Amino acid sequence: MNNKKRHEIFTRLKKANPEPTTELNYSSPFELLVAVILSAQATDVSVNKATAELYKVANTPEAIYKLGEAGLKKYIKSIGLYNSKAKNIIKTCRILIDEHNSQVPEKQSQLEALPGVGRKTANVVRNTAFGHETIAVDTHIFRVSNRTKIAPGKTVLEVEKKLQKFVPDEFKKDAHHWLILHGRYTCIARKPRCGSCVIEDLCEYKDKTE
Repeated sequence: MNNKKRHEIFTRLKKANPEPTTELNYSSPFELLVAVILSAQATDVSVNKATAELYKVANTPEAIYKLGEAGLKKYIKSIGLYNSKAKNIIKTCRILIDEHNSQVPEKQSQLEALPGVGRKTANVVRNTAFGHETIAVDTHIFRVSNRTKIAPGKTVLEVEKKLQKFVPDEFKKDAHHWLILHGRYTCIARKPRCGSCVIEDLCEYKDKTE
């Protein structure tokens, strides 16, 4: 995979979807942060269903903290790992209130210091809420990067670093969204839909399907 190919891949992904964004519903950095914490090992559809009801009654650190763990669980119990997620979100709300004036911080280190927030979540929030050129590598992006050979790597961090190195600057801000959507709907895990893929001729996957 050379840089000319990579440039053409992202040119086509951009042409197919000029303004990509997350499929999580949110209207503030805080709502996005909570949604991303909830989305670990859960679908965006299930998270959106839960937050649609939750955010009607509580969509600030103060309001969710006031609900408490038990109150929050009522809204998110349909989501996997909801017990630990409720605990982390309540702790995160307390930290945001006490240390960040109830605002979501932009710094990577400050985000990663929040309970339930790892590198991937911090990258998503920094990219989607604040416009930083970060690339959060989830299972979809890890698969697409390795399968296409855009940025092959054995670990999530290795793939992230290679994407940061190889994705042309003009595409960096939206690369996360293009790759995740491509992995979710076209380059799917079990049997990629190569026949309907806009980058099939550029992709270096050996076992292409019809």
